[in-house]
Parts: sequence; structure tokens; C-alpha cells
Amino acid sequence: MTINTPQIKRRELLKSGLAASAAMTVGIPVSEIAKAAVQSTEGTVVWTKGVCRFCGTGCGLLVGTRDGRVIATKGDPDAPVNRGLNCIKGYFNAKILYGKDRLTQPLMRRTNGKFDKNGKFEAVSWDEALDEMAKQFLRVYKKKGPTGVAITGSGQYTIPEAYAASKLVKAGWRSNNLDPNARLCMASAVVGFYQVFGIDEPANNYSDIEKCNTMILWGNNMAEAHPVLWSRVADRKLTHKDTKIINVTTYRNMSSNLADQTIIFKPNTDLAILNYILREIVKRDAVDHDFVNKHCIFAAGAMDIGYGMRPTDKYAFPAEKDVQAKQNEIKLDKWEAIAQGRKEGQVVKQIQQGGIAGAHWSITFEEFKKGLEPYTLDFVAELSKGDPDEPMEEYKKKLVNLADTMIDKKNDVLSFWCMGANQHQRGVWVNEQIYAVHLLLAKHARPGNGAFSLTGQPSACGSAREVGTFCHRLPSDLLVAAKPARVKSEKIWGVPEKTINPKVGQAFMGILRGLEDDSINFLWTQVVNPFQAAPNSNHWLKAARHPDNFIVVADAYPTFSCQYADLVLPVAMIFEKWGLYGNAERRTQGWQQMANPPGEARTDLWTMMEFAKRIKIKDCWGEQPVPGLKVEGYEDGKLPSVLDAAKEMGIDPEATLYDVLYARDDYTKVAWPDPDLESKINSTAAPAKLNWFPEKALFNEYRQFTLGDGHDLADFNTYMNSTTRGLMWPVVNGKETPYRFNQDYDPYVKEDGYQFYGKLFKAIPTGNLYGVTDPKPVPLPNKAKIFYRPYAAPVEQPDQNYDLWLCTGRILEHWHTGSMTMRVPELERAQPNAFLYMNPDDAAKRGLKNGDYATVESRRGKISAIVQTNQRNFMPKGTTWLAFFDRKVQTNQVVIDATDPISEEPDFKKSAVKVYKAG
Repeated sequence: MTINTPQIKRRELLKSGLAASAAMTVGIPVSEIAKAAVQSTEGTVVWTKGVCRFCGTGCGLLVGTRDGRVIATKGDPDAPVNRGLNCIKGYFNAKILYGKDRLTQPLMRRTNGKFDKNGKFEAVSWDEALDEMAKQFLRVYKKKGPTGVAITGSGQYTIPEAYAASKLVKAGWRSNNLDPNARLCMASAVVGFYQVFGIDEPANNYSDIEKCNTMILWGNNMAEAHPVLWSRVADRKLTHKDTKIINVTTYRNMSSNLADQTIIFKPNTDLAILNYILREIVKRDAVDHDFVNKHCIFAAGAMDIGYGMRPTDKYAFPAEKDVQAKQNEIKLDKWEAIAQGRKEGQVVKQIQQGGIAGAHWSITFEEFKKGLEPYTLDFVAELSKGDPDEPMEEYKKKLVNLADTMIDKKNDVLSFWCMGANQHQRGVWVNEQIYAVHLLLAKHARPGNGAFSLTGQPSACGSAREVGTFCHRLPSDLLVAAKPARVKSEKIWGVPEKTINPKVGQAFMGILRGLEDDSINFLWTQVVNPFQAAPNSNHWLKAARHPDNFIVVADAYPTFSCQYADLVLPVAMIFEKWGLYGNAERRTQGWQQMANPPGEARTDLWTMMEFAKRIKIKDCWGEQPVPGLKVEGYEDGKLPSVLDAAKEMGIDPEATLYDVLYARDDYTKVAWPDPDLESKINSTAAPAKLNWFPEKALFNEYRQFTLGDGHDLADFNTYMNSTTRGLMWPVVNGKETPYRFNQDYDPYVKEDGYQFYGKLFKAIPTGNLYGVTDPKPVPLPNKAKIFYRPYAAPVEQPDQNYDLWLCTGRILEHWHTGSMTMRVPELERAQPNAFLYMNPDDAAKRGLKNGDYATVESRRGKISAIVQTNQRNFMPKGTTWLAFFDRKVQTNQVVIDATDPISEEPDFKKSAVKVYKAG
């Protein structure tokens, strides 16, 4: 720790460029930013390194505390990610802790002093809250077993919290119903990594921005969603005259202001545009044959995979049923028929999501070429042009320029994408197509060249993907369906073999649907606001109030989800606990606790451990029903009892989950306070009266999963050290890895220049564009896959009744559901409302103008919002846009809950709506 008198100069803020100018454009003078960064220059302020609470960029902070309170934050000039810069949200990290309505004690629905599902919220003690919570958990568990209970978390967990949740659910409850809201934003990227490389997360890093001369944005408005990275893009553009930016998007946005070219495409037709580029690469013989022959194979997969909706309309609203029916079969339109080499009007049965949808096989290069043949310039331009007012010839020139730019050997190319590609009914396919372009050109995993998936949450990588808080994962890319993965995990966790359930659990949307169909009756939400964040939310709002369902919401503020809870638990926020995050470039960063939470708020980790004290081993480790379980070595539909095996290991059936999962001998030997670290406060250890360090003990155990498998992490104290600004894993012999798969940089690559050494899906059958011809799996060690994926139409499209597209997203001033940023007065004043962005002609046609309230109606419900036609987002005719931060405008009530069937990630970008003047 260092003690400084903070100073900030207007000139230095102006030098930061984008963040300061963005602040001014929304009405916040730079002096206010300075005031937020340093509230006082009087007295002694202790400055400690920290990490920003918002997006997945992972900006480093200096956090100023005085008298036990966080009073200011500013960009850390020593942080390699942001180099002292913060965006407008980042400047207000201090204020998000101190909103006027911060939750400080548990709240339970009660009548006459007892829990009542229909009662009013009353303050209760932690003991009463956790006792009732355990009672409700056991009620459900005894009736339905592991599949009847669930936790939804997020990429806002710290790494120790996420690891603790994974242990609790998967080893303790023997359930896999744990899923983060990273499922809503990054799951398609995860599966794309799995299928192409056999291992998750990017090969490149942020420094490539300063090494490339071409950047392509694929449905990614970086200027608003990742503004600090955008400032680096802007600096590169403005200081290196040859740098080109192409923005491939469905509407003009803030990123278009700096782009050399904006290509506006029709929703879902990015699939066709990418196939056009692939066709041009092959047609021009621009393939790097040496690289491809040595390091890649070609692959294809199932086409008719559905849309991730329920296969039954039993629970659908009447207006939804026509679209719902397409989950089971569709009639190919003209464009799909040509694109897929089939007949227009052909009725095609759809398979359901899961493993079948993700099945794939190797094909020949000739088959790959054959699949690309329909994607001519004329075909793709006519299909994909998204702005009706743009001349066709101008649009065609843009497509040709895009292909020319990516193919040109002189260009070092970075592709960036985030929600626009991932929140997509074929999001996995789009990810795979972008990789295909870069692999064919050998422009990947090299300085200045790579396909780079960005993340939306501060630790979607570190606390969701790496730790394994998905329903299909265990730590360090291990899968629950794989026996060796379960055995390894059980050994590290010190639990009997066959404790872990081999059946994949319910993903985020499956959990919410489970509340509706009565298959899940206990839900605990942590660091997530699911009833505002999830699509088609009117269904889940009603389901939460079903009499058999018990909903626990753990949060720092009374979010929209709290209204639908039975029990609300107040939690500590970022600097009020010890933690680590993992950002989008594989950089793990840690911070020490700097302040205590208010009132009786507790860390999520403390809450999980205290809850675990109320559940005994015998409650969960006996024989349990698991409907649909069919795995070799298990009786169909049942998990075996492991109580006898536990006794042989010295585990008493009367012991609690806390005793077995957390208070292990190797945990309790990790001393608290830590003599080598400066901070001596711990909001997990103190209320539990522990003399051991829970966060460090959990991380030490988690680290065992990562060593030697390409995910290696450094030790806890290295990350907590005041001089360490994060390290990109794998960290081998104390050295981080800037580029993976590349022998010049990656210690796991021993020969041949490149090795794509991921182990997942590396033995696959052989086939052609339409199916398997030889089912025998062929091993493909160290190979990446170049996928053929066809164009497919979105399941719902505008029609005579619902005649406009609706896209949703984020804005610069607010983050996700606004539960933190709307508590910051400056940010709330800057953007108090979510606007409905419309094309001026579309608005006028409906008798609307700027400032009018309009009703937005879909098959799923209706909401109202203020119309905006001439700033920020400029929509082509036929398209509208809404952010989802504003709880007054419940945007996701009208959004379709179709998902990518392979990743099970919802598509928030393509709903059909009608708009009219609000009555």
C-alpha cells in the first residue's frame, strides 16, 4: 500500500480522450469526473490497487479509502489494460457502494412472525433467514432430489466465490443446476472455442490493438460496451494513418464515428457475409495452405438444430404459439434453401438442443468449397443488405472491400465481437466462421493478428468459464459428463467417487423454465438480476410466485428481482471483500479488502458457508433420483448412495457440508490474518470468527485444477501483491503467456510452430456437408477446425402484425440492469431513461416524434418507452433498439427466449415487435 495526496489535472483528463469527451457529450463536465475520481485533496487517503467492477475489459484502479470508507477511485497508470484511463462508469466505482437504498439486513416474506409466501417483507436475523432457507431447500430436495434445486450466479462472482458455489452445488448438493448469467452473454463464444480449438478463451491479447493495422467489429459497439479498449483503438487509428476500422453492424452506432466503413446488414445474415468472405479466400487461392495443412482440418455439423425454445407450446402465451411451432419443424425459405443447397419450401424437422445439435464431423477441403459455392456477391448482397435506403451497388462495394481488406497479406487483422455475435440463434456458428476466416489466412495467435472474443462481465472468464460455474463444467475446462473429469474433481475435493452427478444440469433458461414447469422449486440467485435480465421475462415473473417455489435473491440493492423473491439476503460488494477477477485477455487480477460492508451485509462466500452448516452429508449423499440419467455404471435415473464410501474416508454422515467442503484440514491451515499481505480485514472470516483465510484456501485448492493443463495460475499472494497488475495464464515458471498455441510464446507448444493443444472434441467422425459417412472417431491432436456453417433464418421475423425488428443492448453510461449505475446520481442524471431508438420515417409513419411515449408490443407482452430518432443509435428503416438497464422499461418482457441450441445462449437481438403511440 502507498499513501499519497491525490491530484488530478484537467489537462490529464483531456489527454485521456474518449472517456472525458464521452462524459461531456452526455452532460457531465470533466470537473465532475475529477470530483468523482478524487472527492477530496485534504487529509490522508490510502490508495490500494483494485479492479473495475464493470465490463470484462478488466481495467486496473487505484482505490482511495479513508476512515474505513472508499471515497474515490481513479485509473491505475501502472495497469497494462487501461494505463490510467477509466470510462465514465469506471470513474464512479466508489459511488456504487453507497447508494441510499443499500440493503443492510435480511428480508423475508412473513405473516404473524412466520414465513408466508404471500406475506410482506420484514427484517429478520441471519439465523432466521438461513434456517428458513435450509428448511425450504430440504423440503424440495427430499421431494425431487438434486434436479429440483438450483443456483444462478454470474461473471460478477469473485473467483473464490464462484469456486465455492461450484463445490457446494456439484459436490455438496450433487446437482449440476448451477449456471451463470455468462450463459446470457458468452456461452456461444465458449462453445466456439471448444469446438474449434478444444480449449476455452482467446489466444491473443489487448496489445494486438497497437500491433495491427486493421480491426473488424462484428456486431460489437466497442465505443459504448468496451470504451477503454475503444480508446486504445482510437489512439491506434489516430496515430497510425494506415489503420482501418470496419464496423459490421445492424445499425449505425458510436463506433461508426471512428470507422472507415460501416456495413449495415440484416439480422442473422452475418452468417452469409462470413461465408462470402470464406468463398472469396478460397476462390482467390488466398488460403495459407502450409499453415492449414499442418495445423487445421475442415469440419461441418448438423444444420436443423432448432432454436432453443421449448418443444411444446404447453406453457406458451397464445400469441407465441405460431413461432413456438418452428422449434419442431420449419419450411425453408428461398434464402435458406439456396444457402444450404436444398429445396425452397422443403419442410425440415428440427432436432432439439444439446449434444445432438453440437455434433460435428470432419469433411474434405473439396466439400468445404462446395458448401461455400452459393455465397456469391450477388446472392449475399441481396440477402444481407440491412439499410433499405442504401443503393445496392454501394453495399456490394463495401462487401468487396471487407473481403479485400481481410485477405490482403499486408494487413494485420484483429476481429472483435461480443454480444452481437454471441446473443444469436446461431452464435456458435458465427464464432466458428470468424475463426475460419482467420485460420484460412493464418492470421490467428500471432502478434497483431487474431479473432478476439470480448466479454461483458468483469470475471465472465475467471469466475464463470475458468472456475466452471456452468451447468456442464467443472474447473479448468473439465466437463461433468466425462468420467476422468469427475474423478479428478472428486479427488481434489476430497469426496467419494460418484458423488458428482454425470448428467448435465439445466442452463440459465432451463432453470427459469423449471420454475414454470415445476421441475425446479428452489432457486438461489447470486450477483445476478435474473428477472430483469432474462428474455421473455413475463413467464418467469409469474413462475417465481408459484406456491411451491422458494426464491432467494442475494444482492446489494433491492433490484427488480427482489420484488419476486421470498427471501432477500444483503451482500458485500467488490472492495468490501477479498477477490480476484479474470478478464477477456486471460489476465487474472486480485485485490485486497479495503472496507467493511454496511450493517449486516455479508459476503456471498460467508453466506454459502453458513448455509452449508445447516445441511448434513446424509441429506444429500444417499441415493438420489435424477430423471433422464442414463450413464454406464449407474442405474438409470438414479445417483447411488456414497454414504458408505464416505464413512470409509472418515466422513461422518452427520457432518455438515461446511465441514466436508470448506473446513478441511488444508483450508484451516491457511492462516488469517496473512502475515505477508497488508490488509487485516476480512468480511468472511470476521463474522464466522475464523482464524483461517477462506478466500485464499479456496483459491489454493482451485489452483490445483489448473497446473499442468494449459490453464496454470500463479499463487494467491502473487496476485494480491501490490506490484502485480495481473498475469495472463498459463503462468509457467512465473512467466505469463501473451499468445497461446504459438511456439514463440506458449510453453505448451514444443514443436511445429503452432499446436492447438486443447483436448476437447479432438476425435470426431468423418462425413460430408449433410452428415456422417464413417462414424469411427478419428483423433485430431493439436489441430484446429475450420467449420462450414450455412446461413439460417431467425425463427421470428417481422410480419404484417409485428412489423419491426427489436434489438437490445448496453449504453456507455449504464451497465447491465442498472442496479449499480442507477444508484450513482451523476450517471442517473446523464441517462435516466432507456430510449426506443427508431428511424425517423418509421416513427413519423406511426405518428411519433422525439420525446413521445410509445408502446412496444411483441407476442410476449408490451412495454412503454420514450422515442429517440436523431442521436446515438441511427436505425435503418424497419429496425428499433432498446437498452435493458432501466427498470421502468422492462425491455426483456418483450424479447423472445429463443437460444442458440448448442450453447443455450438467448438471442436478445432479433425479436419482432409493433410500435404505436402509448395511450
